[in-house]
Amino acid sequence: MSNSQFFDHTNGDLGLIVLESCKELGEKINEHIKEKRKTDETFLLPAQEIRFSNGEGKVKLTDSVRGKDIYILCDVGNHSCTYNMFGLKTFKGPDEHFQDIKRTVSAIRGKAKRITVIMPLLYESRQHRRKGRESLDCALALQELERLGVQEILTFDAHDPNVQNAIPLLSFENLYPTYDIVRTILTEEKNIQINQNSLLVISPDTGAMDRAIYYSSVLGADVGLFYKRRDHSTIVNGKNPIVKHEYMGRDVEDLDVLIVDDMIASGESVLDIAKELKNRKARNVYVATTFAFFTEGLEKFQKYYDDGIISRVYSTNLTYISPELKKAEWFRAVDMSQFISIIINKLNRDKSIAKYMDATYILHELLNNRK
Repeated sequence: MSNSQFFDHTNGDLGLIVLESCKELGEKINEHIKEKRKTDETFLLPAQEIRFSNGEGKVKLTDSVRGKDIYILCDVGNHSCTYNMFGLKTFKGPDEHFQDIKRTVSAIRGKAKRITVIMPLLYESRQHRRKGRESLDCALALQELERLGVQEILTFDAHDPNVQNAIPLLSFENLYPTYDIVRTILTEEKNIQINQNSLLVISPDTGAMDRAIYYSSVLGADVGLFYKRRDHSTIVNGKNPIVKHEYMGRDVEDLDVLIVDDMIASGESVLDIAKELKNRKARNVYVATTFAFFTEGLEKFQKYYDDGIISRVYSTNLTYISPELKKAEWFRAVDMSQFISIIINKLNRDKSIAKYMDATYILHELLNNRK
């Protein structure tokens, strides 16, 4: 009896199309699924992302996808992928990665039984609502995938999950890496004490407050908030500059502090908050985030680590991590490949993933085992 007969392939045989932006993560996911299903056969389907000399492109599939349950993985935040345009080395940005997703769906030509797009970092998620005369990119992108025939979209820690209202009839799953982040922190930080008297969870702004409250509730710690006072009369790099971070919360002296947010861009806000917390005599300042971009480089984070202002930064491998960042002693990557493989396995077998949407129970179990 073949391995496939042990599984209910309601949605067709599984096929993973991993675009170059997500290659490392996709290969790990494939290995986890192979191990789970006790098979040596790969689930990866080759995809060629071709660029012509003038910058135009296409995606070519070399294997049949007819009747398969296809999962397309793409990291729109990967800034390391390049191609040659008019003889010049050009880096792919989010727009080009998203275009490759659409090209892949086009190459499938309706032959697959079902198409799911896994965008760990949701495309244009920072432009999720309209203020005045401006574009509404994220909503338009989701509607475009729906029109192309995508049946389901999986993403992580969307900047604003309400953007799914743009596609009310399409399956949209917003997952969170909370369990894996907490587990990695507990594994790495042997001396951290998880209780109300030793740990404080910090929200870096009002928008991240729900996330901080969730962390604090499952960890049994208090929560604090930094309010960003901005200069609304000026716009710098598309946003109002921050004048000062105002703190609201209990005394942080001699406490370990965990700053939680969905992303680090330049990191200026996080570093300013870390400095303020150390000025208030916090013991250790840890940072946990889903996506770490470090758009202005790593030097300042290294300096703050050397100066004892930050102790560690934790972020997932859901978006590109540079070789330089991997080597940084102040950074720890949280591997999400096993979690995604479980989700894909469940969906391919038409099983519910509801219990993976809320990590509260397994987090309590993890903390009880540590105690």
